[in-house]
Amino acid sequence: MTLALAVAVAALALLPLGYIAWYTVDLGWAGVQDLVFRPRVGELLWNTARLVVGTVLCCAVLGVGAAWLVERSSVPARRLWHVLLVAPLAVPAFVNSYAWISLLPDLDTYAGALLVVTLSYFPFVYLPVAAAFRGLDPALEETARGLGLSTGAVFLRVQLPQLRVALLGGSLLVALHLLAEFGALQMLRYPTFTTAIYDQYRATFNGPGATMLAGVLVLLCLLLLLAEIRLRGRRGYARTGRGAARPVVPVALRGLTAPALLGLAALVGLALAVPLASLGYWMARGASAALDWDALATTTGTTLALAAAAAAVTTAMALPTGWLAVRARGRIATLLERSTYLGSSVPGIVVALALVTLSIRVTPWLYQTVPVLLAAYAILFLPRAIVPVRGAAEQSPPLYDDVAASLGSSAPDRLRRITLPLLAPGIGAGAALVFLAVVTELTATLLLAPTGTRTLATAFWSASSALEYGAAAPYAVIMVLLSAPATVLLSRDARRGLTT
Repeated sequence: MTLALAVAVAALALLPLGYIAWYTVDLGWAGVQDLVFRPRVGELLWNTARLVVGTVLCCAVLGVGAAWLVERSSVPARRLWHVLLVAPLAVPAFVNSYAWISLLPDLDTYAGALLVVTLSYFPFVYLPVAAAFRGLDPALEETARGLGLSTGAVFLRVQLPQLRVALLGGSLLVALHLLAEFGALQMLRYPTFTTAIYDQYRATFNGPGATMLAGVLVLLCLLLLLAEIRLRGRRGYARTGRGAARPVVPVALRGLTAPALLGLAALVGLALAVPLASLGYWMARGASAALDWDALATTTGTTLALAAAAAAVTTAMALPTGWLAVRARGRIATLLERSTYLGSSVPGIVVALALVTLSIRVTPWLYQTVPVLLAAYAILFLPRAIVPVRGAAEQSPPLYDDVAASLGSSAPDRLRRITLPLLAPGIGAGAALVFLAVVTELTATLLLAPTGTRTLATAFWSASSALEYGAAAPYAVIMVLLSAPATVLLSRDARRGLTT
């Protein structure tokens, strides 16, 4: 039974990929050539590729540099800086874009897009690299310094090679998020595959042009996944023995303390202070323009209801996969689990496009209904639920279940009285992660939400697209406030070990 449920979950996760593959085969090579090999696709490929490369490089420099200052230098108030460097994750990228473009309307250039997405995504590199710094053996660094290497040489020759896995993982997250990003880039009027797919969809509904662009985008995502695996390699970085606990001696910055503080302040100011100040400014303007508080309350309620339903459905779907991955280890369980990760790496607009087409052709009565929207949320956010559930299952001894079975307890009874209570912490954490992700989801909601349904993200998008910045600000503020708890948890868990 568990295996059958896990197979069904994997099939749903792979549905968008299967749809793109089927449509490509059905269209034929001649049709693919006509739609893919044309100047417009080349232009989109160039725009997307240079933005991805530029953003990944900038995020890598900022993330690694900030992590080194916080984890390995004598910069003052390291705990405070850590929290402030994680805090930009509470501001969705499309809200950040709104904040900047409402203040600087001429920011609709490559440089503007690079600035905004870098400020939105650099914490994805900072967090894993900071965690990796805390796991490094300081004895290696002390030995290198004892051999006469400078601080820079120690970083390049000792620390950086050990940070490779964390750096590549964070960079992959940045690249995948950027390939899937729609709202921020559409607001900045920077054309990429995602914005072009949306425009094609609006112009021709579920026409072949949008689907083929989606196929190219999926191919780019798969290439990024393969490149990350290849670059990561199989080299191990763990010590063979536990050794003695050794505190890290921070590198004294001396005369560089002031420039370091100035750099961190500038980064936090651009990534956090500017969007928050912009929201405050437009909130004040919106308050003077008589905001519709009833509509705001209704939209917030709708968003919370959808997020709660998505959290419940997605977490329930994660249970068989997470449980199977621990209690029935093997190739099949691993394949089913990895299928969910592969499905979630597909951009939201591709997932929505696939579900729109399939629901119209196969189940037209489900088109633009809540179940289809919840299915999209599940595909996009399944790993956020599976990871905590699997972690809880790893810590749950199978002995309790075996003893209950030997005493004659039925499978449903064991599930209710033993399995679910043991997995409760993981279930709660996964549901919270999915809930917060749905609150700020934009692209799939725009395409799949039932007619008349408004969420915080879509209401914000509607107002900001009409240049009604004051009316959009309250929706953005509520999204930031709802995203803040997850950011606080991230910073609290990751800052353990910092002493100043």
